[in-house]
Amino acid sequence: MATSTKQPTRQKVHVRKGDTVQVITGRDRGKVGEVLSVNPKKSQVIVQGVNMRTKHVKPQQEGESGQIVVQEGPIHSSNVMLYSEKEKVASRVCYTFNEDGRKVRMLKKTGEIID
Repeated sequence: MATSTKQPTRQKVHVRKGDTVQVITGRDRGKVGEVLSVNPKKSQVIVQGVNMRTKHVKPQQEGESGQIVVQEGPIHSSNVMLYSEKEKVASRVCYTFNEDGRKVRMLKKTGEIID
């Protein structure tokens, strides 16, 4: 009998690239930043200025010096909430329809439409 390698299912992530979010748990709790990228397979997001990682890069060519690169690491999408710049408050997201009949994302606390 052959063993099957099961692919991870694609999770629905409540944030998109370019959204402003606030971290609600962990070491960087309370920080606000923009979502740089989203990985729906692992349900992870990379937020600007959050979960900074240090990477030591070796020199690639002779005569070149090595360097230390500081970059953002991924965090789980459940650890971030959408953030309203106007009201300065984090909120859950809900889905509603606008006047045109398009489905849009809206912040529950403020009623602000994101899309």
